[in-house]
Amino acid sequence: MPKEQYEPPDPRRMYTIMSSEEAANGKKSYWSELEISGKVRSLSSSLWTLTHLTALHIGDNALSRIPPDIAKLQNLVYLDLSSNKIRSLPSELGNMVSLRELLLNNNQLRVLPFELGKLFQLQTLGLKGNPLAQEILSLYQEPDGTRRLLSYLLDNLAGTKRVSPEQPPPRSWVVLQEPDRTRSTALFSVMCYNVLCDKYATRQLYGYCPSWALNWEYRKKSIMQEILGCNADIISLQEVETEQYYNYFLPEMKEQGYDGFFSPKSRARTMSECDRKHVDGCAVFYRTEKFSLVQKHTVEFNQLAMANSEGSEAMLNRVMTKDNIGVAVLLEVRKEMMEQSAGKSLHGMEKQLLLVANAHMHWDPEYSDVKLVQTMMFLSEVKTIVEKATRSLKLSSVSGETNAVPLVLCADLNSLPDSGVVEYLSTGGVDSTHKDFKELRYMDSLTNFNCNGKNGTHNGRITHAFKLKSAYENGLMPYTNYTFDFKGIIDYIFLSQPTLNVLGVLGPLDPHWLHENSIRGCPHPHIPSDHFSLLAQLELVLSYPPSPVNGLHLTGRR
Repeated sequence: MPKEQYEPPDPRRMYTIMSSEEAANGKKSYWSELEISGKVRSLSSSLWTLTHLTALHIGDNALSRIPPDIAKLQNLVYLDLSSNKIRSLPSELGNMVSLRELLLNNNQLRVLPFELGKLFQLQTLGLKGNPLAQEILSLYQEPDGTRRLLSYLLDNLAGTKRVSPEQPPPRSWVVLQEPDRTRSTALFSVMCYNVLCDKYATRQLYGYCPSWALNWEYRKKSIMQEILGCNADIISLQEVETEQYYNYFLPEMKEQGYDGFFSPKSRARTMSECDRKHVDGCAVFYRTEKFSLVQKHTVEFNQLAMANSEGSEAMLNRVMTKDNIGVAVLLEVRKEMMEQSAGKSLHGMEKQLLLVANAHMHWDPEYSDVKLVQTMMFLSEVKTIVEKATRSLKLSSVSGETNAVPLVLCADLNSLPDSGVVEYLSTGGVDSTHKDFKELRYMDSLTNFNCNGKNGTHNGRITHAFKLKSAYENGLMPYTNYTFDFKGIIDYIFLSQPTLNVLGVLGPLDPHWLHENSIRGCPHPHIPSDHFSLLAQLELVLSYPPSPVNGLHLTGRR
């Protein structure tokens, strides 16, 4: 976890005493630091009600124990317990994760609770003058000793059986509507999941997670269990490393009846073969008994930015320098699957196509403009894919009819529900002056991605050609990304209307389980990624063509 700048309290503490006149006049005082001195032997329980404290100085006393209730002071950043007679520490001290400085010098400590390893933001740990075991002292005295000791304690915490041995409770299924029995429909399920690739799973980013639980060999088994447990017909994954796709994911998924398509981020093309193996990208898997592959496409945002810059420095300097990608697969729904869902023979029913798109947008919150432009590029390319498929496959569709092919869009958008990205996808467009563009000059280049093209009318809005609905609406998931510093919704499944309907979704992980087990962020020994998976059951409305063309059919104009 990146360390914020920490300023320790000034050791030259100054005290002011409010006069009786000031108190009588109603003067208020606010103090965030407290010092207790005078060879104190025990602490009043009222101390633990002062939850606003950020610094507590109780060194140079005669304390022999510290009550577990000290953990109620969750805002403490500085805690000085030096020069007392403390023989042991409460394990609850490990829950005080805001601590940056913990001074335990000159006490009578022989052991440390393994829970101290949970203090991942701690920058200074004072242990001098304690009769600690040599193993602890040796780690502490090494260069970067505080970090090494905390890592050791956290990694061995599970061995003390203080990590909850129970798996998280099953996530509940949320029924949104019943299937339409009056029409022929095909049912299928879609999963969207950022698996957190190995190179990003570091103690620097996720200091609250033991290193063994960040290890890829440990996490990959839980990730695969999550994927297979959802049993989705279509699976969209982000942050899949190239080597892991070909050596692990694809072989495992093929054994389960899937095939897949993968593309790494654009940087892979300029790397050596050895380095290329560790570049992450996006993958789509589909169940072969239900779908067959018609086309596959990779969308490279930096290439699109370069080709459509139109002299925009922002496009060249901000968008083109990011190598995020998206993938799209055009699938044909197998007739057997349609008949099984419909419960009857579909004689006369022509072929049905489905486009599945998957993308991972830039991560940095300071680049809201880049995320929005990348999303516009992706929708524009998806539109082109549909139109080219319509022409090349001679589909029975009006030229340029993008809504003819049902679309499922899965993505880690790295954007919250109130962002310009989600507004653009949900409402069909955004104003060219939207705040997420940061008043940067994009307009001329953005018209290339407009619904009607550069020469169409846009009225100051950039629009797309699809009518999209989010599978998860109305707060069904309070967060899809769950770390110590950030908890929010950034992963999405969108589906095109009205040909696709959402029947149900997988609900959130029980928040009580997270609270009871003091899980402040993921990954965790029981949760292999910092993202939660999304799973939706969709209903595809089938329709008979008025006039089949070349045996292929796409649903008509809406």
